[in-house]
Parts: sequence; structure tokens; C-alpha cells
Amino acid sequence: MTPVRWGVLSAGRIATNKVIPGMLKSHMLTVSGIAARDLSRAQLAASRLGIEEVYGSYEAMLADPEIEAIYNPLPNHLHVPMTLAAVRAGKHVLCEKPMALRASELDVLRPYADRVHIWEAFMVRFHPQWIDAREQIRRGAIGDLRFMQVGFSYFNDDPSDIRNRADIGGGATYDIGCYAVFAGRRFFDSNPQRAIATMDRDSAFGTDRCTSGLLDFAGGRQLAFSVSTQAARYQRVLLAGTRGRIEIEIPFNAPQDGACRYGLDDCSSLDGSSTRFTVLPVAGQYQLQAEAFSHAVRHQQPSEAALDDAQWNIRTIEALFSSAQTGRFEVV
Repeated sequence: MTPVRWGVLSAGRIATNKVIPGMLKSHMLTVSGIAARDLSRAQLAASRLGIEEVYGSYEAMLADPEIEAIYNPLPNHLHVPMTLAAVRAGKHVLCEKPMALRASELDVLRPYADRVHIWEAFMVRFHPQWIDAREQIRRGAIGDLRFMQVGFSYFNDDPSDIRNRADIGGGATYDIGCYAVFAGRRFFDSNPQRAIATMDRDSAFGTDRCTSGLLDFAGGRQLAFSVSTQAARYQRVLLAGTRGRIEIEIPFNAPQDGACRYGLDDCSSLDGSSTRFTVLPVAGQYQLQAEAFSHAVRHQQPSEAALDDAQWNIRTIEALFSSAQTGRFEVV
């Protein structure tokens, strides 16, 4: 197919260190331009990554008729405003998670959802380990999936980091709790009905630095998770069924240049020695995500389904924040 011409809003770290390098490995697209409010940062990134066009403003990129698709990795509070500006300009948009800070904010994008593709950038859905594990569950390899446990943490107490700014959507729940919610929805193949959470907030930043939650998916199915921005680096997804379990060792930051594995345990031994590991070949989830989006641009009709998916994730996050205040289960 004719490669899709992409533009990137921002020369931030997630874009320049992870997403763009993955995109550049694909023959299905070209990263044609990068924009930043600080022109020198955009020029530096473009020079390092071999990007042709540099824009000194987001608006200049959106006005370029040659740009077909936009990757939006801006701070959380700018996700909806700049995605809206992009779709109004006729661009398809892949927007970083969380797509919004409130579910209702996404309503402004709905008039454009049948004209252009608007996706939330959960790259993990395209990684073979997630696809394989999900297929194992669907085939009944561990029986009926009963509960999930998700842990995800890193340590960051830098006051200048946007993830530590409460006024623009920082904190553990927005940044990495969204992955736990997405994992539950992905592997249970349904949406939670209610949620309860407890949060510990940083006294200086005002952000939630440690959040634990429980999501009720009905039918006895539950997801328990803990996420933290001030704990040792760790991540796991455990999927427990009636006849076994699956554990994904590096579920969210899978290595881009090395193999990864997940374990399937029939639980005949409590020490884990009955676990059979599946080793998967090298796979770049950012490249796979960009290729899936580019394929959709060329071959699929846009629809509201992607916005529905994003809205469910944000609705669940809103319920968690509400529960942390009320101390009780909240309806999603």
C-alpha cells in the first residue's frame, strides 16, 4: 500500500525514544514531520531521527495537506484539545493514553468519528504476548478466567516531570492505572460494572502516588491491581482460571529488541515448577501499533467503536477516583 504520511505533535521522550523509532522500522508509513512549540527541540529530534519536515507550532503541522495521520503524545490535558484540532483539519489521530481526563470530554470528537480514525494508543494490544495469552484464554487453556492481578510501578519524584503535576493529569492512576483497567477489559472481554479504590497522595505534588483498586466484571470475575509512581520498578499480569494460570512477565514495556515470554501453569505444583514457558520472537509493539493504524487509514471505514473503547477506560478511572473519596464501590 502507499505509505501513510505521519506527523508527530511534540518532541517529548515517549515520542522520540520509543514511538518514532518503532515507526521508522516500517515500510507502511513515513514519519514526515515533527512539531514542537520549542522549534529547536523539534529540529534536534528531526536531525537525530531523520525526519524531513520541522514545524515551529502544532497548528502549522495540522495545516499541512501532506500530513495524513497525527500521533499525539502531548501532556494528558492536551489530548482532547489537540486531537479535536487535528480531526477538524481532516487528520486521523493516534492519541496517547489516557485519551481524556473525563469520559464526557470525548463527546466533542464523536461528530468526526465516522470521518477519520481516532484511536487511543494502547500499544500492548498489538504485542504477540497479549494476543497469544488472550487466545489461550479463549481456547480454555486455563479453564474459566476467574481473577486477575496487575502490578505496575516505577520510582519518579522529579517535581519537574509532567507525570507529577496534578493540574495536567499526572499521577499513578492516569499514567499506569489505565493499563491495569485496559488489561482487565481486554482479557475478560467485557467492561467492569463497579469499582472501588484507595489512593495515597504525594503531599507536595497532590498526585496519587500509590493506588490500589478492585474492579467487578460480574459473574464472579474480578481484577485487583496496585500501581505506583514511587515504588520499585515492577510489572506483572497474572490471569487465574479454574484449571490454571497465565503470567505475563513484562506486560507493558516489553523489550523492543529482544525476545519475551509468558508462562502457562496447570498449577499441579505450588512452587511454579509446573509452568510451561512460551518464548516469543522479537516484536516491536510501537511499530505494530503504527502499522495497524496505517492499515486502517488505507483500508477500513472509521467508526465510533474506538471512541467507545476509550470512553469505557476513562469511565472506569473516574469511578476509581470517585471511590477513593467515598470509600465505597462506584458504578462504572
